Amino acid sequence: MGVCNLCEATCGLLLTIEDGSVTGVRGNPDDPLSRGHVCPKGVAIGDVHADPDRLRRPVRRIGRGDDARWEEIGWDEALDLVADGLARAVNEHGEDALAIYLGNPNVHSLGSMTHGVALAQSFRTRNKFSATSVDQLPHQVLGYLLYGHQLLLPVPDIDRTSYFLVLGANPMASNGSLMTVPDFPGRLRELRARGGRMVVLDPRRTETAKVADEHHFVRPGTDAWVLLALLHVLFAEGLTRPPAYVDGLAGVEELVAGFPPELAEQASGVPAGEIRRIARDFAAADGAAAYGRIGVSTQEFGTLCQWAVQMINLVTGNLDREGGALLTNPAIDAVGRGLIGRGHHDRYRSRVRQVPEFGGELPVAVLREEIETPGEGQVRALLTVAGNPVLSTPDGASLDRAIQGLDFYAAIDIYLNETTRHADVVLPPTTLLERDHYDLVFHLLAVRNTARFTPAVFAKKRDQRHDWEIFRDLYLRVTRRRRRKPPLKRRIATEARMRMSPTFLIGMLLRSGRSQTTLTELRRHPEGVDLGPLRAGQLPGRLRTRSGRIDALPALVAQDVARLRQRALPRDGELLLIGRRHQRDCNSWMHNTDRLTRGRARHQLLMHPTDLASRGLSDGALVTVRSRVGEVRVEVAATEDVMPGVVSLPHGYGHGRTGARLAVAAGVAGVSINDLTDADRLDVSGNAALSGVPVTVT
Repeated sequence: MGVCNLCEATCGLLLTIEDGSVTGVRGNPDDPLSRGHVCPKGVAIGDVHADPDRLRRPVRRIGRGDDARWEEIGWDEALDLVADGLARAVNEHGEDALAIYLGNPNVHSLGSMTHGVALAQSFRTRNKFSATSVDQLPHQVLGYLLYGHQLLLPVPDIDRTSYFLVLGANPMASNGSLMTVPDFPGRLRELRARGGRMVVLDPRRTETAKVADEHHFVRPGTDAWVLLALLHVLFAEGLTRPPAYVDGLAGVEELVAGFPPELAEQASGVPAGEIRRIARDFAAADGAAAYGRIGVSTQEFGTLCQWAVQMINLVTGNLDREGGALLTNPAIDAVGRGLIGRGHHDRYRSRVRQVPEFGGELPVAVLREEIETPGEGQVRALLTVAGNPVLSTPDGASLDRAIQGLDFYAAIDIYLNETTRHADVVLPPTTLLERDHYDLVFHLLAVRNTARFTPAVFAKKRDQRHDWEIFRDLYLRVTRRRRRKPPLKRRIATEARMRMSPTFLIGMLLRSGRSQTTLTELRRHPEGVDLGPLRAGQLPGRLRTRSGRIDALPALVAQDVARLRQRALPRDGELLLIGRRHQRDCNSWMHNTDRLTRGRARHQLLMHPTDLASRGLSDGALVTVRSRVGEVRVEVAATEDVMPGVVSLPHGYGHGRTGARLAVAAGVAGVSINDLTDADRLDVSGNAALSGVPVTVT
């Protein structure tokens, strides 16, 4: 038995192994969460293990630019080189001279969660970054402001809801995001069988929109007007029934009074009558859940959108209600036990642009300027872990150039990709099938309470290292080389923790938890243990706010509404760029896997036929797409699946840069949407506004 950790669905797998290779993958029907579901990425998990492009031993770069070559070196030499480079930057230029970037796969790795975060925290640099600020930062900010913890996030009780309102999310392709919901297609069929409905608002007719009971096009970046209008209707028509532990609702009602559905229609294109009907239907449903994801998070008013989603659930009485939005009860409660920090906001700001931090991280949109701008605190060295920010963060082409000017750059990664090709040293860890796994985060966000421990399928080879071993050895080596060492007591505690394996730590946490689930029991049941459905009635007891109550109108939100009032409505004829993801894509990697890239190409710019015709363009033409920061050349595909005025490029493409040495399948290199996205466009949380970017197409 195995588990897929390539996305948040965390599906259980049954593997067929022959001669040390994976020859078959299917879903595990006994898994209480994924119930036998598996997507194409899960089927390809053996391809990652066997991938000839994957690094298995450390490599050092010789030379620079496109003429650089790579040579394998031993682990001791490689670790010493990295420790020397990181310590040199800190010793000679100060703590902030080092920047650290953690990519998305870190949260999918047990070793990264137990040891990688500890390594990052051992450096006192303010220049810490992660994929959070191109993905989900508004959610975490709202979790902190409303509920007292950045990961205390209610999830839709999809297995019992009767009305599911989806904004800017595509769970048919993703199987959930910040909502671990494997087998979403099966769960949608069950929702329909019990008489429920799913309503989708999205500027593209996504895979989810195509199977919805209703789909309404909405102009990119205007969801805030629609969501505030829904709240307007709920208050104006007396459809609210909020819980008693909420403060500030009078301010919310006053705030949304200025956002009637008619104004939302002007901004978004969603008819005012439809907005009113959706609000009434939601309020009347016997258990309803509103859910917004990437499309509403990655825009200039992402925090305001996510606040409004939370408010819709709250004021209609659907927060902490069966069939509404509920908190999980994981076997290891990383929130309740303080394993993950509550979060904090604006304790310090970035050096150049003065952008506030959240939870000890700065928005990755400021990384380039922190590298390029001279002065005290300038970033001179970089450590990336399982990330490819050149493809996944705004204005990637500029970041690509900036990284080349660093004094030292090290990467912990299994590939030479568009970012790590600039590294001086790359340290490759084992992959999923070679290490034990337990999900510390996704059990916090799952639509059913379960626990699953998955032992390694393959033993690592002698010349391989697990990620936690790399983090441990780097911590020890860098600490020895630092002039200014951490306090002795902290150093001893951190070193002791770093020497414990992730599996040992998980065993300790399970034994000391309240679920009465042990590692021994999970080893006996590798398919997972069912801990039951999500439970209602946990609030206000689970709140982590200092008052023990919910402040419905945080100051950050109220201030951002004032910014929204001043924002001009979209202009007619303007083209707005959005991203998209496909079930066979995994962010910026796995495009070298034949199993996932065969068939019809999916890298094109999608554009409505009327927009093509008005510009004298034809389906299949090679076009130039320009934004304020850059331009790309790509084939265009005519489709009515995007609304007029909207164009769409996939996220994670753009493998045409030379020097990455990654064998990408023919026809899928595409272009990077983030060569067009603008690092100056930020939500109030600091999240990059990757959606709704004004562009021209010629």
